[in-house]
Amino acid sequence: MDVLTRVEQEGAYSNLQLNAALQRASLSREDSGLATELVYGTISRLNTLDYFLERFVAKGLKKLQPWVRSLLRLSLYQMMYLDRIPPHAVVNEAVNLAKRRGHQGISGMVNGVLRNILRNRKELVLPHDLPAAERIALAHSHPQWMVERWISQYGEEGAEAICRANNEPPSVSVRVNTTMISRDQMLAEMKEAGFEAVPSDLSPEGILVLSGGNMALTEWYREGQISVQDESSMLVGGAVGPAPGMKVLDCCAAPGGKTAHMAELMQDQGEIIANDLHEHKRSLIGEQAERLGLDSIHTVTGNALELAGQYPAGSFDRILLDAPCSGLGVIRRKPDLKWTKTAGDISEIASLQRKLLDSVSALLRVGGILVYSTCTIDPEENERTVQHFLQTHPGFGIAEDSSEEWGKLRSTGQGAGVQILPQDYHSDGFYIARLQRFF
Repeated sequence: MDVLTRVEQEGAYSNLQLNAALQRASLSREDSGLATELVYGTISRLNTLDYFLERFVAKGLKKLQPWVRSLLRLSLYQMMYLDRIPPHAVVNEAVNLAKRRGHQGISGMVNGVLRNILRNRKELVLPHDLPAAERIALAHSHPQWMVERWISQYGEEGAEAICRANNEPPSVSVRVNTTMISRDQMLAEMKEAGFEAVPSDLSPEGILVLSGGNMALTEWYREGQISVQDESSMLVGGAVGPAPGMKVLDCCAAPGGKTAHMAELMQDQGEIIANDLHEHKRSLIGEQAERLGLDSIHTVTGNALELAGQYPAGSFDRILLDAPCSGLGVIRRKPDLKWTKTAGDISEIASLQRKLLDSVSALLRVGGILVYSTCTIDPEENERTVQHFLQTHPGFGIAEDSSEEWGKLRSTGQGAGVQILPQDYHSDGFYIARLQRFF
């Protein structure tokens, strides 16, 4: 309840608030799991919960104190979406919390609202005659403007599939540090230790962990044999296709997952300049490199728009621009994102992306490869940004496939790059375009 209230009132990040609260509370693994489910689930289903609560709260949700609103939301979330907590237990806990935090009047109101909902459970259904965008927005709990945008871009069925996928729990996947151990060896070790794990279909270095807990707490992680990374994100390093001895620029590198992957693919031979705007993020990249035993990564801080003035033109064999974006491809990992973004944010960020692409492209040598990637699914930030770049830079074109995996993906794509939607492979939504400088 405290975490949800802070997220709503202060615009705090749910993951940071939750992690801090879990550390303070020292809960059992099961209770930590439940607390996590309640926070992310309630945020994820926010407008559906509010839609139904409005029917039962006489003076309207907006007039309630923020913590009471949070309490009712998380209680209704349990009643509607979880099946192992008896409804009477949900009501009792909510009433006890209301007594502790408020007074008799508030606890009476909470009790009355939740018992009324229980008596009228059959009414918790959406009307049948809603327009498509409103129906999808309420059934899968997304802002209506976002759903309307996706319907115009991907059709009604596609938009609904995106929203449905955004509410599914994210897969757990790790990338094997092949400078230390092969994927087959790592799979064998995991199975021996009782983990259920299978090779990724998307990335030759990836493993999907189907059961086994937090991989960042394992010995393999501490020793630098694995990194936690989404499968879609792993595709970026492969698309860059760096080889030993190359000079590579990673323009917006933090927290360093893709940087490290490229260094591993280069067998740690050559040089990667990993740039980020913020000093504290630069240290994250350095920590990753140290944990993984990678010496080829050199971290720098600065505005990526100014990199062209710091290095000679045409001095890099490979450039990765993993551009700042709206993040609409990672909603299942960051559910608060969907409630804080606006259509204006997308236009603003697309303008920055075009400037970045224009600026850093001067640093690529003739024959070199530039990969543009984002973790969003909006064509304005993706395909249209790349098309604009190709139209205004006649020396650049679409590069040949870097690998068999990339070739398979390219064959499913339309236009200059590959757009992965969250429902395609149960991985993050990502866009990747592979461009080459021909003269």
